[in-house]
Amino acid sequence: MAQLLHLKCLRNKKCLVIDKRNHIGGNTYCQRINGINIHKYGPHIFHTNNKRIWDYINQFTEFNNFICSPIANYKGEIYNLPFNMNTFAKMWNIERPSQAKEKIEKQKREYNISNPKNLEEQAISLVGKEIYEKLIKEYTEKQWRKECKDLPASIINRLPVRYIYMIIIIIMIDTKEYQLTGIM
Repeated sequence: MAQLLHLKCLRNKKCLVIDKRNHIGGNTYCQRINGINIHKYGPHIFHTNNKRIWDYINQFTEFNNFICSPIANYKGEIYNLPFNMNTFAKMWNIERPSQAKEKIEKQKREYNISNPKNLEEQAISLVGKEIYEKLIKEYTEKQWRKECKDLPASIINRLPVRYIYMIIIIIMIDTKEYQLTGIM
């Protein structure tokens, strides 16, 4: 940003960058330890579909190709994220999207939450208790450093759980169900 200001806005006047930490780069700072870049504040992922931005940024650095394929480890059980039929097959030993939908609906009915008061209740009202416990609760509490019951229900809209029915519906194209092996 400082370079952009320097070139475009300040007409080649000096630009002073002040960082509150004792290093430059903010959250994208890396420490080089034994020849390896260590991302002090977590991984740096940059993506854009704007060619002009991509070309501009590539003047200053080289990017590695990266595909984000996260997994969740719940007490030694490994699940795909975002949720997909592999996730549901592993969690419930099922093969069809209709079975996943049925499981989720059953869990939602057990809790019958119509007016969620916090994130925990909102998540359970959307995806049921098991998905909430295994794939949302710990991650969310770590991210926000608060218990889910102390977070507003609206935060759930920022989490990937809102896509769960979209995944199930996409798999059930034209009400035809595809076996799990057909979508792996």
